[in-house]
Amino acid sequence: MRRLVARLAIATALAAVAAAPAIAQTRVTLKSATASSSYYVMMVQLGEVLRGETKGQIQATVEESQGSVQNVKEAAKRPGNFVFTTPPSLIASAREGKKPFEGETGYDDIRTLFVMPYVTVHFVVREDSGVKQIADLAGKDFISGGRGTFCDGRTRTIFKLLGLEDKVNFVDVELASADNALKNRKITGYATCSSHPTPQLQELATTTAIRILPISAQQAETLAKNDPSSSPITIAKGTYKGVDVDVPTVGVPVGAYATTRMDDATAYAIVKAFWAKKDEMAKTNPWWAAVKPDLIGALGNTKLHPGALKYYKEAGVTVPATMQ
Repeated sequence: MRRLVARLAIATALAAVAAAPAIAQTRVTLKSATASSSYYVMMVQLGEVLRGETKGQIQATVEESQGSVQNVKEAAKRPGNFVFTTPPSLIASAREGKKPFEGETGYDDIRTLFVMPYVTVHFVVREDSGVKQIADLAGKDFISGGRGTFCDGRTRTIFKLLGLEDKVNFVDVELASADNALKNRKITGYATCSSHPTPQLQELATTTAIRILPISAQQAETLAKNDPSSSPITIAKGTYKGVDVDVPTVGVPVGAYATTRMDDATAYAIVKAFWAKKDEMAKTNPWWAAVKPDLIGALGNTKLHPGALKYYKEAGVTVPATMQ
């Protein structure tokens, strides 16, 4: 009997020790874009930062996504600690019930955490295609960023504003098929929207000579007048193999968001860890360098999560009244 009691005591103690880390840990899901995108790499890096800065208290799982539209739609339904990326314009569209969010609800629970690197719009063609300007795509087969994605909508909007919407032959397939289609000359080009440099294009450029089509200053001005969230961005020469000139294009702000289902302490810890390690992350991935706390206002009117707001107040960051 004594031996049995001793064994039970030991087993109970071991069970308590094993259970303790599980009780202390907080599980967080990070979701951004496809595994070939720069945003997926960012989420992996963020997951490592959260684990390190919280000494393992926050454990992150990174999920691949087809893009921002999927992320926003899932935010209305996902329980627990769900962190996702999207341009703020999509959240506004979701709340207003605009396409592709018609008849849907649940988007009022979304809250802002921090700023992400801007989306850079890339219009990519084969270097030997003869296409040198966006207007040259008239009559050509072109993948507009992947069926139903933010990039698809952004590309079609840009082409419409530039008078090209009905002149380009849009090929309605997933972006994952774009590289092979381009290599095999089944399409002239495709659009991809991700912070640059994007791994997908870096890999493509090692085997296929590419050109990234520029957006002129006049075209950028036209886009900005109709969409104030658009702003000029330059892809520096040498960013992609064989692209030896600076390429002017446009970008769109992006944020990292959660929902009210995340508790304040977790949101605070995530935001604090991000800004504490942002500069260190930039040493590995330079796209983080341009991200600054005072850019939080560029994310529109989606309110900050209370835990995030606590951090920004402590850090002395000016937050627009519409986000408090």
